[in-house]
Amino acid sequence: MRAAFPLDEPLEPRELERLELTGWVPPRARQVYAGPEQRTRQTANALGLNPILAAELRDLDYSSWGGKSLDEIQAGDLEGVTRWLTDVELAPHGGESVASLLTRVAGWLTVQHSGHTIAVTHPAVIRAAIILALRAPAQSFWRVDIPPASITDLRRTGSGWSVRCTGCRLS
Repeated sequence: MRAAFPLDEPLEPRELERLELTGWVPPRARQVYAGPEQRTRQTANALGLNPILAAELRDLDYSSWGGKSLDEIQAGDLEGVTRWLTDVELAPHGGESVASLLTRVAGWLTVQHSGHTIAVTHPAVIRAAIILALRAPAQSFWRVDIPPASITDLRRTGSGWSVRCTGCRLS
């Protein structure tokens, strides 16, 4: 498997099998959502969930970088990569900036009011939700690590969101 900026590719068969073997029992939830990409739909299904697809939970749009490794992109546009990692307003790949992602995720979080919700989505979206919950500066985006196939638990409070756990194992 080659690490690259994502396209709309499916999960690797061994990753899908590993998800199915976790034995994770989904908690009762009022709503279950997933990003529209193949890999989020497959993840949700492997975990026994039947999600509503939500465009707001789609991965960050990497546009011209999609399918390319970071080494490939740095070889052709080291300055663009450096600027992208240091300025949340920029999108040198022609896709979506981190600031735009934060705005999109903030809009989705704003309408989440009714009961326990499960969202199957991407590390960038989860990172954005954590930054928003903590009211941390947007520049903190790259300082949050989200492991694959993990749980992040956010709780709605009277004045916003709190982070209960992040990077928790499926068990």
